[in-house]
Amino acid sequence: MAVTIRPLAASDKAEWRRLWTGYLAFYETSVSEEVYATTFARLLSGADNEYRGLIAEADGKPIGLVHFLFHRHCWRVENVCYLQDLYADPAVRGTGVGRKLIEAVYAAADEAGCPSVYWMTQAFNTTARTLYDRIAAETPFIKYQRKL
Repeated sequence: MAVTIRPLAASDKAEWRRLWTGYLAFYETSVSEEVYATTFARLLSGADNEYRGLIAEADGKPIGLVHFLFHRHCWRVENVCYLQDLYADPAVRGTGVGRKLIEAVYAAADEAGCPSVYWMTQAFNTTARTLYDRIAAETPFIKYQRKL
């Protein structure tokens, strides 16, 4: 299967939503219509400090997505890159789509002079972690979040 990775476009709205809804469902969550609309607009904005999106396509059909953000870091002069969302259609998992999306983020980070790319996943996401263990280094950090 030939896979192409390209920037998210306005014409991708329905397929992006389908893919991102699948991602959210995997993590047993959902978002409001306002969040869908706001997130898609942010991904398309092109602003320096805003999220960016890439789409993986096979035969002209979107089969995966990734969202990432460049941001400042107090321990570095250059920005770092946070890869927030990565998703491949269940039918194409194990075919290299996830790896190609991550490598596309690595390439975007290199182009931006941003050597550090990081992300988080849940401990139970063993399938994805098999890939991550091959192309990245697990860190000892534990995430904490404000109690609401």
